[in-house]
Amino acid sequence: MIISILKGLLGIAVLVGIAWLASKDRKRINWTLVGKGIAFQILLAVLIIEVDFVATGFDWVGKIFAKVISFTNDGSDFLMRSFIDGQVAPGIMNFAFYILPTIIFFSALSAILYYLGILQRVVFLFAWVMKRLMNLSGAESLSAAGNIFLGQTESPLLVRPYLDSMTRSEIMCLMTGGMATIAGGVLAAYMQYLGGDDPVQRALFAKHLLTASVMSAPAAVVAAKILVPETENFDRSMKISENRMGSNLLEAISNGTSDGLRLAVNVGAMLLVFTALIYMGNYMLHDLIGSWTGLNDLIVANTNYDGLSFQFIVGYAFAPIAWLMGIPSEDIVLVGQLLGEKTILNEFYAYSTLGEMKNAGVFAHEKSIIMATYILCGFANFASIGIQIGGIGALAPTRKGMLSKLGLYALLGGTLACLFTASIVGMFY
Repeated sequence: MIISILKGLLGIAVLVGIAWLASKDRKRINWTLVGKGIAFQILLAVLIIEVDFVATGFDWVGKIFAKVISFTNDGSDFLMRSFIDGQVAPGIMNFAFYILPTIIFFSALSAILYYLGILQRVVFLFAWVMKRLMNLSGAESLSAAGNIFLGQTESPLLVRPYLDSMTRSEIMCLMTGGMATIAGGVLAAYMQYLGGDDPVQRALFAKHLLTASVMSAPAAVVAAKILVPETENFDRSMKISENRMGSNLLEAISNGTSDGLRLAVNVGAMLLVFTALIYMGNYMLHDLIGSWTGLNDLIVANTNYDGLSFQFIVGYAFAPIAWLMGIPSEDIVLVGQLLGEKTILNEFYAYSTLGEMKNAGVFAHEKSIIMATYILCGFANFASIGIQIGGIGALAPTRKGMLSKLGLYALLGGTLACLFTASIVGMFY
């Protein structure tokens, strides 16, 4: 346990150092805020992992979440059921029909909770705690808390009235929060993918994914405030936008379903394209370059990979980061590969790889699987830069220039935030 804690603290120190080196104004960094944010994350980890009644509460929430999402299967079965015998054809249980539908269902469910005002109240409570603890502005507190439950283009709706007047540091905080967390719909899909048919496993990963979303909110603030410190006066008022997702409940359900459908189709299309590109790239690396140069034989003789490939390159490139975070040495290349896939491609592709690795039993330690779940729990990838510029820019056209300039910084901040969270959780496993 002591070694795990020391490794975790080393990882946090290195990550803070990376953020400091990349900071736009090192002299103006508010180290009190940084310390409070990291301490808040550690407190959350201790409560969720070590304190029985809090851990039981999160287990309970995870089981409820898993149960609610399981209702998606009833909808999928209805669509796939035979008119003749009422049975679902064998072999139909695949990614397209059993994973993507969870995105659509949870998007509609989130729209219902948003229309009824329940989601806003929960967000306001989290925002109030973070505002008081870390001395944040009202807008960045709301956006950081909103990202726990909403996606990187939905959360800005909570602070729409503030967008045109937010400082550069506040915009950075908004963008980093979007990169460091994931939307409820895709969280549900990840839970289904990692847990498979086992309700116990689904509930377990639901708990970890929910914990990651909560812990990464203050982590995103810490990363953002180191990279782009606050140097201007900001508005401390905190009021959630009155946007209701529709004029009545049925319209809210309809809007949520349509939004979820677009997201599911987008996710499916991206996975199709990225998977095809990876296979094409691996053909060129393995069958052409690796074969002609003899690198394939060298890699096979000295590693667990079957030759030169994209996975081999990113695995070893990101392995040092995995080691610094406290990942067991036997698994650092595997986790490095997942981190590389998430950053260069997207987290959905990386989670699909994690699910395959987990089912194949290639990890030497369960701790590596748990920490990888936290590392991947965020939208921090290159495609998200464009998504944020387009999505947030549509709400505040005058800020598109600033959004473009901060895109790469937000990607770095979101990645660091997920690594902060994984390092802290790894201290207690």
